Amino acid sequence: MRLIVFDMDGTLIDTQALISEHMGSAFRSLDLPAPTPAEVRQIIGLSLPVAVGQLAGTSDIDLIEGIVGQYKSFYKASLEHEIDREPLYPGAREALDRLRQQKGTVLGIATGKGLTGVARILDNHRITAHFATLQTPDHNPSKPHPGMLLSAMQETGASPDQTVMIGDTMFDMELARAAKVRSIGVSWGYHDAAELLKAGAGTLIHDYSELAAAIERVLE
Repeated sequence: MRLIVFDMDGTLIDTQALISEHMGSAFRSLDLPAPTPAEVRQIIGLSLPVAVGQLAGTSDIDLIEGIVGQYKSFYKASLEHEIDREPLYPGAREALDRLRQQKGTVLGIATGKGLTGVARILDNHRITAHFATLQTPDHNPSKPHPGMLLSAMQETGASPDQTVMIGDTMFDMELARAAKVRSIGVSWGYHDAAELLKAGAGTLIHDYSELAAAIERVLE
């Protein structure tokens, strides 16, 4: 068998504008300087409290929880009217469909998003059934701790040499390295190619049409 694990934000779905917008609103609502879109890009992929702490430059739990609460409120409110702002990247659905049809291939998710958000997005795109394991910060430490991939492998019975992590950030590549699995970096996300390679990406792809060949390459 083989286990192919996907990050979400910046890898499967394009949420950069949405996240930056609501992170800025959350900070401003508490009279704090809003982070720039470039600063937000750098923390996407971490669990929300860790990301907020880094953006705010604080370890004050009460302040972090306050910003997180505001962020979630703004995000939830916007989705009631703008459900199309979490689109799949071009070619993602077709790539997932092809992988799902391959005998012995199991798909998973490892993301900084909470499980409720993951379930909503997968359901909206009608791809819930594609994934055998969903790993989030609800039951695992934030990336780049290896916990999400270790949990995914335990749930599915895959070994490290049968597992590939696909993501767009250094956190994804560091997660893969910590869990001793293969990795594929995608260039259309939130960290640039040089950062992904420096963090240990086994290979890079620039379009979903390149994914199947890349998986074969890193699993050789």
